[in-house]
Amino acid sequence: MPLEPGDDAPNFDLVDQDGKAVSLAGLKGGKVLLYFYPKDDTPGCTKEACQFNDSLQRFNDQSVTVLGVSADNQASHQRFIAKYSLGFPLLVDEGAETARAYGAYGEKSFMGRTSVGIKRSTFLIDEQGKIERAWYNVRPDGHPEAVLGQL
Repeated sequence: MPLEPGDDAPNFDLVDQDGKAVSLAGLKGGKVLLYFYPKDDTPGCTKEACQFNDSLQRFNDQSVTVLGVSADNQASHQRFIAKYSLGFPLLVDEGAETARAYGAYGEKSFMGRTSVGIKRSTFLIDEQGKIERAWYNVRPDGHPEAVLGQL
């Protein structure tokens, strides 16, 4: 079920690429941009991550914490961050439980093939832990700029 503006954002307790615990409850009081992507170091995910990274200062200027989430493990996230010099944390959701809670997991199709997994989705969460904006079925190219245009 998709999340709508005004809904409580599902809490999460995940670790980042370095094993540091990150929870939504620990981020309350600031805005959070949580973006789900299918897989580290694949063409669309790389494009999206690099564009978020290129815009990171503009998100920081608006006091928005950017967090990427996929089912990849810490080692994969570390390689992805190092390869592209990403300046924001990537969270490990190996069981995709957080993705499911956000409605960012399920059947998807790509190039005529259907699969089940994390669906590219982004959520802007306000200071009180409520969904401010939700984007589903995101196209990676230009998405970070579109998000900035909504802030």
